[in-house]
Amino acid sequence: MNPLRRNLLALAVTAAWLLASCGALPPAVDPAAKSALAPAGALRVGVYPGSPTSLVQDAKTGERSGVALDLGHALAARLGVPVRVVEFERVAQVVDAVKSGQVDMTFTNATAARARDVDFTEPMLSLELGYLVPIQSSITHANEVDRPGVRVGVTQGSSSQATLGRLYKQATLTPATSLKHAQDLLRQGQVQAYATNKGILFEMLPALPGFKILDGRWGEEHMAIAIPKGREAGMPFLRQFASDAQASGLLKNMVAKSGLRGALQRD
Repeated sequence: MNPLRRNLLALAVTAAWLLASCGALPPAVDPAAKSALAPAGALRVGVYPGSPTSLVQDAKTGERSGVALDLGHALAARLGVPVRVVEFERVAQVVDAVKSGQVDMTFTNATAARARDVDFTEPMLSLELGYLVPIQSSITHANEVDRPGVRVGVTQGSSSQATLGRLYKQATLTPATSLKHAQDLLRQGQVQAYATNKGILFEMLPALPGFKILDGRWGEEHMAIAIPKGREAGMPFLRQFASDAQASGLLKNMVAKSGLRGALQRD
């Protein structure tokens, strides 16, 4: 995305934050909700690099964006508290940090397994799940990957690892410690494909000439705001915030600003 377009989108997102937090009749902030959602006095937002749903950085301008990052700023503005961004290497570490209360929120795939450890709003986005493969690969569609001898890279501790571990009958999984490690595995031929949501795959593609995203999909992710369990006093406020973010166009602007592809906004 060129710098001018990115700056215009940044302004649009900022304007949406103001509408969300300072509208004519903003919802009152219940002190109990504020204390539940930001108990440290600042909203600690968990992110990891390389995913437009979490945190990406423009190589030319250095500008940072990402749906989790921007939702965190918007929620903090609505609550009237400062933001503290906490970065991790991969999504599993972010989810663990939410579970332990090290961070107060993130935006991630709302799986049933994760819902045992953290609380979610209703899903706000759906993302296609796909594969990145070498252009010369004999695999031409997502439904052809489960073959003998095929090694598929997944991020360690991710929902992709858990789901494909159950689905595959013949292909095997190779965990990557980060998205950078996943790129190295692909370049070195240690895996024949890498599996995750298409938002991440499109973000990886410019750094991987000679690779492509396969046609088709092997599933969907349903993205939602996650917070630690035990903070029920903040859930009504958080659910209203999530609903407002969708209805006002705030979420749509964040998706555009982050460059996220492969996503469908939920109504």
